[in-house]
Amino acid sequence: MSRILMRYLAREIFGATATVLLAFLGLFAFFDFVNELDSVGKDGYQLHQALIYVAMILPGRVYELLPIAVLIGSLYALTTLARHSEITVMRASGLSTWVMLRSLCLIGSVFVVLTFVFGEYIAPPAERAAQQWRLTATSSTVSQQLRSGLWVKDGPMVVNVRTLQPDRTMEGVRIYTFDETYALESLGEAARGEYVEGGYWRLTDVVRTRFHADRTEIERLPELAWRSELTPEVLSVLMVVPERMSVATLWAYIRHLRDNSQDSGRYEIALWKKLIYPFAALVMIALALPFGFTHDRMGGVSVKVFLGVMLGVGFHLLNGLFSNLGAINAWTPALSAVTPSLIFLAAAAIMLYMVERR
Repeated sequence: MSRILMRYLAREIFGATATVLLAFLGLFAFFDFVNELDSVGKDGYQLHQALIYVAMILPGRVYELLPIAVLIGSLYALTTLARHSEITVMRASGLSTWVMLRSLCLIGSVFVVLTFVFGEYIAPPAERAAQQWRLTATSSTVSQQLRSGLWVKDGPMVVNVRTLQPDRTMEGVRIYTFDETYALESLGEAARGEYVEGGYWRLTDVVRTRFHADRTEIERLPELAWRSELTPEVLSVLMVVPERMSVATLWAYIRHLRDNSQDSGRYEIALWKKLIYPFAALVMIALALPFGFTHDRMGGVSVKVFLGVMLGVGFHLLNGLFSNLGAINAWTPALSAVTPSLIFLAAAAIMLYMVERR
C-alpha cells in the first residue's frame, strides 16, 4: 500500500474514532454527573465540585472506551469508503485483504500506544486524585465505611488504622506484632502516622507495650520511625478499583498479598487485563475490516454502525463477565483476561475467511 493511500486511510479512521470517542465521553460524563446529583447538597458537596469530579475521572473513561471507539470509528470509516466504492477500486487495483489488514494493524498500533499511556500514566493518578477530591469535598475518610477501621497484614504484624485520610495520612494506628508461634509480642499505638519520602512512616505520640513471660513493659515515645511495606501506593488500593490502577501499583500490591499469604486473584486478573487490554484496539480494527468488504450484502452505514455499537457493548460486557468468573472460579488470571479478545479475534478471522471465499 502506498504512503498516500496509507495516510488517507489513517486520516479517515483517526477522524471517525475521535468523533465517536468524544460522543461516548459526553454521554458517559452526563451519566456520571446524574449519578453524582444524589450526593450534591450532602456533607457540603456542591454542584461545581461534582462537575470537577466528573471531569477528573474522564481519563479513566477514555481508557475504557478507546477500543470500542476504534471498532465503531473504523467500521464507519471503512463502510463509508466502501459505499463510495473506494475499497472496491483498491481491491481491483491489486490490494489484497492481508495487505489491507497489515495496514490497518499499523494504524491500530497508534491506538494501542494511546490506550496503554492512558491506562498506565494518566488514568490511575487522575482516578486517585478524583477520589481524594471527592472525599475531601464531602469531609469523608477512606476507612469510614469500615466500623472497626482498616485492617492490613504486614508480615508478622497486623495493622489497624481507625481513620485513613484522603491524603493517606493515618490516625489512630495500632500495630500488633506476633512471634513465630502467633503469640502477641507487642502492641504499638500511635495518634498519627505520616509517610516520609525516605521510605518510612513517622508515628507520633506512640505508646508501645511489650509482653514478656513474666511482665509487661510500657514505653512512651513522642515520635517513632516505622518501616513497612505498607506504602501510600499500597494503601491507594482503597481509593481506586483494581481495573483503574497502574501496572506498577498492581504488581506491588500483589507481591504484598502473596508475601502475607492472602488471595491476590482479583488483582492478578486486573494486572493481566492492564497488559492485554491495549491490544484490544488491534482486534477491534481487524473486526471492522470484513464489514468494509461486504457493503453490498449488509445494508447501509447506519446498520453497520449499529452493529458496531452492539459488538462494542458485547466486548465490554464479556470483558467484565470473564473477570468476575475468573475471580469466582479461580481461573488462571491470564486466561480470564485474554479470553474476550481471543473470542473477538476468532470472530474477525472467521469473517475474513468467509469474505475471501466469496
